[in-house]
Amino acid sequence: MAGFGGQGILSMGKILAYAGLMDNLEVTWMPSYGPEQRGGTANVTVILSDSPISSPVLDTFDTAVILNQQSLDKFEEKVKPGGTLIYDPYGIHRAPQRTDITVHRIDAMEATFDMKSSKTYNMVVLGAILKITGIVPIDSVMAGLKKVLPERHHNLLDLNRQAIIRGMELVTD
Repeated sequence: MAGFGGQGILSMGKILAYAGLMDNLEVTWMPSYGPEQRGGTANVTVILSDSPISSPVLDTFDTAVILNQQSLDKFEEKVKPGGTLIYDPYGIHRAPQRTDITVHRIDAMEATFDMKSSKTYNMVVLGAILKITGIVPIDSVMAGLKKVLPERHHNLLDLNRQAIIRGMELVTD
C-alpha cells in the first residue's frame, strides 16, 4: 500500500495486519515513510499467509494499492504478472499501463466527498481491497480496527464500517 502521508496508509496496513491476526494468519507489517509526516511518501508492506513467512522483504507483490502518482511510478512494475493493482485516480495523472495484471480503479476520494467524511478515505480503500482480494472478512477488520483505534474514538467504529461497505460497493468488475 502506498501513497502520501496523511492518507492513512500505515493505519490501513496495521488494521489489515490485525485482521489477519484475528483470523490466525501469519502476518508481517513493515511501514516505510519519509521524515515528513503529512505530504511525504508513505508505504507499508503487509503479508498475510496461512503458512510461515520466510521474509518480510519483498521485491514483487501479488497486490499493490496505489494512492498517488509517485507510488504508481515506483510500484507499478513491482506487481507480479497476473497480480492485482488497485488505485484511486484522485491525484494520479497517468493511469496504470500494464496489461499483464488486473487493474481496479476505485474512486475512493469521490466516495468520501459523497459521505462528507474525508477521514474515512483509508477505510473506503480498505473496503475495496476486501472485496477484490477476499483476504479477510469485514468482521476481522472491525476487530482489528477496535484494537488499533484508541478507545476514545470507538464511537467512530460504525462510521468506519459504513466506509468499508461503501468501498466494497465501489468495486464493479
